[in-house]
Amino acid sequence: MDKIIPKKFWTKQRIILVAIGTFLVAFIAYLLFFSDKRSKLNVDAEKITISEVKEGNFDEFIIVQGAVQPLKTIRLDAIVGGYVTEKLVEGGNKVNKGDIILRLENQSLKLNFLQSETEANRLVNDLQNTRQRLRVEKFTLRKNLSDLDYQMEQAKDLYERNKKLIKDNVVSEVDFQKSKRDYERYLKQREIEIESQKYQEENSAMQIKQLEGTLQRTQKNVDLWRQTLENLVVKAPVAGLLSSIDVEVGSNINQGQNIGQIDDLDGFKLRAEIDEHYISRIFAGLKGTFEFNGKSHEIEILKVYPEVKNGRFAVDLIFSSKSPEGIRRGQSSPVRLELGKAEKAVLLPVGGFFSDTGGNWVYVVEASGKKAVKRSITLGRKNPEYFEVLSGLKAGEKVITSGYENFGEKEVLVF
Repeated sequence: MDKIIPKKFWTKQRIILVAIGTFLVAFIAYLLFFSDKRSKLNVDAEKITISEVKEGNFDEFIIVQGAVQPLKTIRLDAIVGGYVTEKLVEGGNKVNKGDIILRLENQSLKLNFLQSETEANRLVNDLQNTRQRLRVEKFTLRKNLSDLDYQMEQAKDLYERNKKLIKDNVVSEVDFQKSKRDYERYLKQREIEIESQKYQEENSAMQIKQLEGTLQRTQKNVDLWRQTLENLVVKAPVAGLLSSIDVEVGSNINQGQNIGQIDDLDGFKLRAEIDEHYISRIFAGLKGTFEFNGKSHEIEILKVYPEVKNGRFAVDLIFSSKSPEGIRRGQSSPVRLELGKAEKAVLLPVGGFFSDTGGNWVYVVEASGKKAVKRSITLGRKNPEYFEVLSGLKAGEKVITSGYENFGEKEVLVF
């Protein structure tokens, strides 16, 4: 007799199905709750730059390019215009003070000088003639006064004689009165003559003074024209190197036109351009260093030019001691300007990442070295080598510091 065997619930097939279902549920749960859902991008580790964050002294400095210039440059501007008849010194040669560089010609200036000189000579003659005429007139006036005094003395004698004789009735009353009136008339005439001569003397003195003043001004004008003609000969105002002269024989030069410059060889300075970002921190007296022929030389800012052009402004720097031997105009070299004292800080090497992130985040390499994860950070000051890290990174971590332009918005980079 057959025995009924009860059917098993956990059959092999059912166990397999349950196992597969459990695995699928667990896998789905993992994907929903535990898997890394961040966006990823595979990158070639050999094509990126990875730098280590470290702790050290943060030196706040900037590197600018300095060009060597003479400490003083004297511009040669034409005081008067004219055409060049002779060029005695070429650019690049040394000159001494007073050396003739150019000779100019200007016929109009010569004509003006001759006219002014002729006018001065005419005034000299006029002044001499006026003085001679006034001297003659003075003698005439003195003679007239002398004649008047003689006539007055005769009238006085006649009047006084008739005055005595009329008492004895020797002369008539008519003759007496006539002699009296004649005498009194001469007295009045003498007073008038004296006043007239005084006025003429004052008028003569005024004429002489006016002529002398006119002559003096004209002679000054002649001197000015003479000096102007002398400026047709262009001379070196100081000793130095005639670094440039931009004219040739036969060319025409206008008044005030720059024709060259002389470099003072007694010293040199550096002219550098700095990004406007630092304009508030740059000032006269700021120290720096300059490398030349393998030696470091201390320099300091002499002058700051506040005008900003194309996002940059210029400064002049001078050497703290004498200029280095062998330095020449036009040479250029990096200049290190110290903006502050060294301080302890967490340092992140400078790289192209900053232009893509603004320093707000970076890719930090995990300890496994297999991927890098996006992380927010805060950066502070910067020098040509390092950023100062304020938060988000610690010493020993590694960061991708090359540019991020090919990574898009991916949160994880897989190597």
